[in-house]
Amino acid sequence: MNIDFESFIKNNNLPNKKEKIVVAMSGGVDSSVTAVLLHKAGYEVIGVTMQLHESKSVIKTKTCCSGLDISDAKKVAKKFGFKHYIIDYKEKFKKSVIDDFVKSYERGETPIPCIKCNQTVKFTDLISFTRSAGCKVLATGHYVRRVYDGKIPNIYQAIDNSKDQSYFLFATTLSQLEILRFPLGEYKKDKVREFAKEFGLVNANKPDSQDICFIPDGDYRKFVKKNKKVSFNSGVIENTKGDIIGRHSGIIDYTIGQRKKIGIGGVKGNKDHKPYYVIRIDNLNNKIIVGSREELDQYKIYLKDINLFNAKGKKFKAEIKIRSGERKINAIIKILNDNKDAIVELSNPEIGIAPGQACVFYDKEKMLGGGWIIAAEKENRSQYI
Repeated sequence: MNIDFESFIKNNNLPNKKEKIVVAMSGGVDSSVTAVLLHKAGYEVIGVTMQLHESKSVIKTKTCCSGLDISDAKKVAKKFGFKHYIIDYKEKFKKSVIDDFVKSYERGETPIPCIKCNQTVKFTDLISFTRSAGCKVLATGHYVRRVYDGKIPNIYQAIDNSKDQSYFLFATTLSQLEILRFPLGEYKKDKVREFAKEFGLVNANKPDSQDICFIPDGDYRKFVKKNKKVSFNSGVIENTKGDIIGRHSGIIDYTIGQRKKIGIGGVKGNKDHKPYYVIRIDNLNNKIIVGSREELDQYKIYLKDINLFNAKGKKFKAEIKIRSGERKINAIIKILNDNKDAIVELSNPEIGIAPGQACVFYDKEKMLGGGWIIAAEKENRSQYI
């Protein structure tokens, strides 16, 4: 397989050949191909795998950073003769990601641990390791592109839109982006698989990680209940008028927009027999509020902990994503409180906007930044027309 490494080096703004580059190796096919591509391009690769949790892994798992994954990363490094280190970040990962994940559910939120991992352990601590190793570059297997607009690097969506991970990197800082590189952003996933087979990688056919890495069986409710510091008590289920129409056994079992398994089938007074959806989770009063599909519509989103790459003023138009796989939707962004908070106004309603999720801003393919959703509300549509 012919690879134009000169273009590869130029497109990824890589340093001179033979320099040392740290590669974050999760044990999956993407980070392994990243490491081998850089090795073949003439760099002294230093592979680093983070040991983040104690989860036992089997071949069929779709998580990362398990014992099997560490072994796969080690085998790839050995095959091509570059250094490989395993760093124990379990304690930091627990404090920064796992504990935050549990507390988020205790608050009635729907967390995204992958963003927290990138924001803390994966970038903050790995970048510190990179610098301590005397390296200028940390490369990862993320599917995004790092593109310069003038003198400033920006994150753009990957060529393979189905694998784009820009949503998960909205909290990346400019100083972090100066040292980060994402060599796979210009490739389709099928091409990366071809590279892996051509290189004879042990994990060439390994499935993509899809589940939460520290919950390999996918049962987050069981995990949270096991690791919680407060008990989930039973409480009432109310409709949007304040009428009690049922009881729940704990807010952990509910997410915004949920329709099935609410536990209020055949409620008296539901004359139209329309399905109920979870509209709001009131953790302070231990209530679940349900309503019709129409009552899920929201026009305004409140955000905290804003991170901006390209400030366009205090008010600007953008496209946003409120979930990683969702289409982009038009919005007006209002930045508040010295760029710490924001209000997002939508021209058309969206459903299932859940506190704890991220709202990410885009200008076409360029990722502008984003923030964490803390609330959403319905407003009169006429103000946007």
